[in-house]
Amino acid sequence: MPSTIKTTCPYCGVGCGILATTEKDGSITIKGDPSHPANFGRLCSKGSALGETIGLEGRLLAPEVDGKPSSWEAALNTVADRFTSTIEQYGPDSVAFYLSGQLLTEDYYVANKLMKGFIGSGNVDTNSRLCMSSAVAAYKRAFGTDTVPCNYDDIEQAELITLVGSNTAWCHPIIYQRIAKAKQENPNLKVVVIDPRQTATAEIADLHLPLKPGSDGYLFTGLLSYLGQHEFQDHSFTEKHCEGLEETVAAAMATTPSLTSVADACGMDREVIDIFFRWFSNTEKGLTLFSQGINQSNSGTDKSNAIINCHLFTGRIGKPGTGPFSITGQPNAMGGREVGGLANQLAAHMEIDNEVHRAIVGDFWNTPNLCETPGLKAVDLFEAVESGTIKAIWIMATNPAVSLPEADRFQSALKQCDLVVVSDCVANTDTIDCADIKLPATAWGEKMGTVTNSERRISLQRPFLDRPDEARPDWWIITQIARRMGFGKAFQYTTPSEIFSEYAALTAEQNNGTRDLDLGSLSRMSDEGYQNLIPTQWPVQSQRVFSDGKFFTRNGKARLIPVTPQPSDCQLTDKHPLILNSGRVRDQWHTMTRSGKSPRLNTHTPTPYVEIHPQDADQYQISDGNLATISSEQGIVVACTVTSPQQQRGSLFIPIHWSGQNSHAGKVGVLVDAITDPISGQPQSKQSAVSISPYPAQWYGFLLSRREVNLDTCGEWNKSLGKDLWRYQIAGETPPENWSNMARSWLCSDQDDVGWTEYFDTAHQLYRSARFTGQQLDSCLYIGTTHQLPEHDWIESLFVEDNISPKTRSALLSGSPPNQSSSSGPVVCACFGVSKKEVETLITTGEITTVEEITAHLKAGGNCGSCLPELRQLLDE
Repeated sequence: MPSTIKTTCPYCGVGCGILATTEKDGSITIKGDPSHPANFGRLCSKGSALGETIGLEGRLLAPEVDGKPSSWEAALNTVADRFTSTIEQYGPDSVAFYLSGQLLTEDYYVANKLMKGFIGSGNVDTNSRLCMSSAVAAYKRAFGTDTVPCNYDDIEQAELITLVGSNTAWCHPIIYQRIAKAKQENPNLKVVVIDPRQTATAEIADLHLPLKPGSDGYLFTGLLSYLGQHEFQDHSFTEKHCEGLEETVAAAMATTPSLTSVADACGMDREVIDIFFRWFSNTEKGLTLFSQGINQSNSGTDKSNAIINCHLFTGRIGKPGTGPFSITGQPNAMGGREVGGLANQLAAHMEIDNEVHRAIVGDFWNTPNLCETPGLKAVDLFEAVESGTIKAIWIMATNPAVSLPEADRFQSALKQCDLVVVSDCVANTDTIDCADIKLPATAWGEKMGTVTNSERRISLQRPFLDRPDEARPDWWIITQIARRMGFGKAFQYTTPSEIFSEYAALTAEQNNGTRDLDLGSLSRMSDEGYQNLIPTQWPVQSQRVFSDGKFFTRNGKARLIPVTPQPSDCQLTDKHPLILNSGRVRDQWHTMTRSGKSPRLNTHTPTPYVEIHPQDADQYQISDGNLATISSEQGIVVACTVTSPQQQRGSLFIPIHWSGQNSHAGKVGVLVDAITDPISGQPQSKQSAVSISPYPAQWYGFLLSRREVNLDTCGEWNKSLGKDLWRYQIAGETPPENWSNMARSWLCSDQDDVGWTEYFDTAHQLYRSARFTGQQLDSCLYIGTTHQLPEHDWIESLFVEDNISPKTRSALLSGSPPNQSSSSGPVVCACFGVSKKEVETLITTGEITTVEEITAHLKAGGNCGSCLPELRQLLDE
């Protein structure tokens, strides 16, 4: 019988439950867990494709020290010895850890304990600093602690849902579908989308506010000013449970005293803002979901507090269907916050700069060496690496050489650092290429531990795969090195359940209701109980926080924070006149080290692109489909142009996912200035000053191959994995002297005895070649003077055939399928592999007029629903 394991998705902070079934043939079937309260069986396209990402291809499978294979014993000893000698020579602040929301809570806990508790430095930070630390800082200022005050079931109970700075349809598809379903079932529910771009999320919006990039703070101080002027204050709540109200409202009125002033600051029509303000004011059950568009700003903390202020002023918190809800981007961003993964935190929601908290943690860990001051936040930390202040850094499960602002600068800093240790499950990333020591970690499906999602729900990731022989859990690696550094007595863990029990006990230590996070009732679980842990939301005793009006400040009152909105630090100039926004695409994740292994996830957006408004494209002589060069003071990106009226004039959008591993110049982090919020330290990744110009391509091409190809001699390239092949998009400023020689250098070795065929049209400068091994197509290359090249899909289908006929070989060189119906076009629904042409063919019959009918016939849109806006667009067209 097949074996089914309940586990948790490793992608976004929604925290979906998964059923992973090992079939008789060893294959893995992935389905949503109907019993998990985060998703009730639904999965997005990325979650649905997890079974395609768990192979050992591209895995780091053995330790390496200084570029040579090593035993675990030697590697662990080397790491411990080099960290110890660095600390002895330069002090504890000369070393640092950089962690990840991909780590499990148990991994995070022991890393934080080792650095802050026993090495004695606060220099442990996390990539979560880049995505939600502004929300953390805002919650702490308002509530006295980092408490997300909302639950997912507030979605069904709300009557106004405001989505701010979040393309929820693509970044959190399960939440988006939950909102869509709630709207369908409740005709009173209104949805407002606040975003400079008209994204897929706006599909369900009753009102879209396309505000000027970076002006969110003005909108929400304006809303508070409006609420005060029109007497929407909840006096009963605010007088008993809030402080700072008068000065906060006064600051809002001073900055944005009228609808006209808000409209001017936000670059929108006064009437649209008036509608939103009236809806918010008159709707008791209002829920505001905010994400990176708010957080990734030079004033992200203030923007978050401006949102929170409006909810506190109206008493819309601690009640069903209400509250300011930060939705996080990683599976364990919340768990990392719980155990002190950020440089300014201790474990269990305690603070480094709080003497009482330091005493509790120091006594509990039985250490005299607890750090006394906060460490360096992410950008500052890597600047310290650059300056040489930090001599040794250990990076775990993340890729900062891609994700940080000014990414090339910090990648260079890593290459110059005395000691870089990277523990990861991936063999090749921009970051691990800088490592002196590489430690192979277990991957999702092989490891056991907890994660906490955006609504404070703890779930287990359970193993259903055998781990590779040399791969080890992160908590084990950290523990082994801690022992070798002389801290063995405090790191005697043999199972993750022991770590969780200790962490849970720490949350209850001298708590007595004074801190929000108390998992004491879970600290006494046996190992069997831990392995059978059901999804559990904290506070364990009551899942509705702040319902009693009690907060975790010194006087128990929530604080309204005076906010004076700040314009973006993005300084536009004649040289760089455009604002760059960055974000995710529908079917990819972070730097694609996992999602990029799925052929079907690579079909929707296979290449890096820049989105631009058609009028801006005309102004800067940019043509749709051609390559463009995007430049800032920090670097250059080359991407395919997509013109779209949904993009705001004066602004560009580029996805974040491409790295040096899958593109020559697609890494958007190189364009982003390292400007940070002064409170949270979160980078301003949503607004960077850039220019755009046509890339001077003299030729375009694509290359398909069963093997990875070295394209160092090519101009621009990017690659993605297809079914049984690698797909390369290429272009260059100068054509080679001889295309035949160039093609053979890419596709053949000198000794190859292969079937080679080629075609060159000198008049039109078209070149095509193909390599065959036996009767199978091994690789092929198509070159032209424009980006208008033959469609990929029918050519890709030939790679699964064992016997290519002479007729098909001839068609292959012509670039046209022998049967035009063979071309299916790009995939629109990744969950079910439905192509755009299949949908268009169904629509043109005239029998299909609704999305529901498309779903009934083709299944498209029937799973995560993130393709629904595209399906509706096809119907409209």
